[in-house]
Amino acid sequence: MLDKLIEYLQFPFVRYALIVGILIALCSSLLGVSLVLKRFSFIGDGLSHVAFGAMAIASVLKVTNQMIIIMPLTILSAVLLLRTGRNAKIRGDAAIAMISVSALALGYLLMNIFSTSSNLSGDVCSTLFGSTSMLTLTHTDVVVCSVISAIVIALFLLFYNKIFAVTFDESFATAVGTRSNRYNLLLAVIIAVIIVLAMNLVGSLLISALVIFPALSAMRVFKSFKSVTVFSAVISVICAVAGMVISILAGTPVGATIVATDAAAFLMCTIAGAFVK
Repeated sequence: MLDKLIEYLQFPFVRYALIVGILIALCSSLLGVSLVLKRFSFIGDGLSHVAFGAMAIASVLKVTNQMIIIMPLTILSAVLLLRTGRNAKIRGDAAIAMISVSALALGYLLMNIFSTSSNLSGDVCSTLFGSTSMLTLTHTDVVVCSVISAIVIALFLLFYNKIFAVTFDESFATAVGTRSNRYNLLLAVIIAVIIVLAMNLVGSLLISALVIFPALSAMRVFKSFKSVTVFSAVISVICAVAGMVISILAGTPVGATIVATDAAAFLMCTIAGAFVK
């Protein structure tokens, strides 16, 4: 088994997948803690559906670099979700459901009407649940992901105190002069960028698991924001690596295997948390 893993690691695309998986897991877990505590964890699920709809539009238009369409539309949707979620008539959860379902339905409808592939079902399944192989990642994907991940981590560390304040008591933070709307917007835009990057690895329907599971697992064991954030990042990276290694050895879909690993880690942390208490 170890020999097989070493053999696979000789291929560049496997190393690319491991690097991208670790970076995405790290970034999503850092932001996931704030999103879960703010009761806005499903923004990841909503934006992932928007990214799928944007990808369908790019496919229909036959755009070579789909990121040109997917990234702006997903970021715009993140901003709209933030603004609409504060509307007294349309609350955050309703806004997410409305936008995500509409984008998912529109994307699938466009792909059916303007079919650009002979294997439509396979393309849709691959996009929603992640590619069954790791051949789709290129050296450019790794470079782009590395640069964006470095920016995300730097922004999180730079504005850590502000994010902490906005996460726990947004009203008080605003009262003492913190521009809460700006930092909420920053969180929404960053999570939108991460979701777009993660689509090739885990699929649009499974991305939110990378945001939610590590944070919830950490909260079962630790109580302070700093401890939860650090442990969330550690366990997210471990689960991502473990999931990809299992996928390589067992030949299972990458995205689903990573999510299953995260779910198993959550179960173990829940059990451990019961003994800690």
